[in-house]
Amino acid sequence: MANVTQSPPTTGDCGAPPPVPAQVETSSRKLTLAAELANLQHQSFNYFLHETNPANGLVIDKTEANWPASIAATGLALASYPVAVERGFMPRAAAVERALTTLRFFWNSPQGTEPSSTGYKGFYYHFLDMQTGRRAWQCELSSVDTAFLLAGALTAGTYFSADAPDETEIRGLADALYRRADWRWAQDSGATVTHGWKPESGFLKYRWEGYDEALLLYILGLGSPTYPLSESSYAAWASTYKWEHCCGQDYLYAGPLFTHQLSHAWIDFRGIQDAFMRDKGIDYFENSRRATYAQQQYAIDNSLNFDGYGRHCWGITAGDGPGPATIKVNGIERQFFNYVGRGVPYGPDDGTIAPWAVAASLPFAPDIVLPALDYFLHLAKLTELNPYGFKASFNLTYPGKTHNRPGWISQWHYGINQGPIVLMIENYRSELIWQLTRNISYIASGLRRAGFGGGWL
Repeated sequence: MANVTQSPPTTGDCGAPPPVPAQVETSSRKLTLAAELANLQHQSFNYFLHETNPANGLVIDKTEANWPASIAATGLALASYPVAVERGFMPRAAAVERALTTLRFFWNSPQGTEPSSTGYKGFYYHFLDMQTGRRAWQCELSSVDTAFLLAGALTAGTYFSADAPDETEIRGLADALYRRADWRWAQDSGATVTHGWKPESGFLKYRWEGYDEALLLYILGLGSPTYPLSESSYAAWASTYKWEHCCGQDYLYAGPLFTHQLSHAWIDFRGIQDAFMRDKGIDYFENSRRATYAQQQYAIDNSLNFDGYGRHCWGITAGDGPGPATIKVNGIERQFFNYVGRGVPYGPDDGTIAPWAVAASLPFAPDIVLPALDYFLHLAKLTELNPYGFKASFNLTYPGKTHNRPGWISQWHYGINQGPIVLMIENYRSELIWQLTRNISYIASGLRRAGFGGGWL
């Protein structure tokens, strides 16, 4: 892996990361951990098994009654079906049927400028009605959520490779859906890609700038054989990066933990570098590892004195929360948020921890993730009475009790939380998704057009 350093985390001004507890090192403990990871992965996948409309393949955004589907969650489900087959969570025939139903729906659903359509220009609305598949809540046509949907479709198309008619159709539909997306249009004549578009008002004013989950979006857009992004778009995006020193780590900054994970759920960035990473002497995988250690160190430092934070209780990201509310707790006035993009170290932070985001960091830093998962499972008991593993988040500082426990626990499971658990546990266990996407020529082409080289490329 030329010119890529995989050095231990730097100590910096926040101290060294803690050693791995001794019990994790024992062979019997490793067997227990393997079984627990398998169980957590299975529980998390069951969300897609039971929270999907079998008539169209759409996956509900969260487990609240009458809630719409999320196209990002649907894409994560498509990528998870290969895992389910390999792990025995569902029969191959059932997974083929589910994937085919989903892809047929998106291919045949109405594309146009009508406000009630499902999509336009090969992109899809962020939220869709679970039954009709039409736009919900007057939401935006989402560029990044469409990227997750298409990445899931391509993953399914690569995995279901048999000559059987159904699997052949899956491959054809996945390819056609990807080719239909007009990435140039999504640039709206600008250097970078817009967040989205609405039929009532046109393109949103926000663009994908600054390091975030759009890494996958740019790679897919650059790899398109039909309507590719301009090569300059990636350089324009990278020009907005911020390299920072936070909590003892030097890394490409993004606050919420999920931004260091979602693109990695599909793409193995170990040993491949673009111009930015070549200059820094690392790769994006190492960058995510450092971001993970920064998260843990932030919780150890706990400068805002939130209850529970520590070496085994961390994971600050976008997600559900106990607010909105401003409450005085132990003499300190605390502001609590609802669903917001929490981040490290600049906030916002209200004491809310997302255990799913820790699980999704497993490939980067198993030495600190496994003890944290052990805490969430056995001490915090966050999977008890939950059908799909971890609930979205919890907050021990928020006053009161939930289920006779101190603090607050989210009522909900979210599809965009469940998918990264399934995929990243699998990448840690077998690298299945990474191996599949290495064989997607569009992704390899997009990486090369973005300037990546080395390693498996």
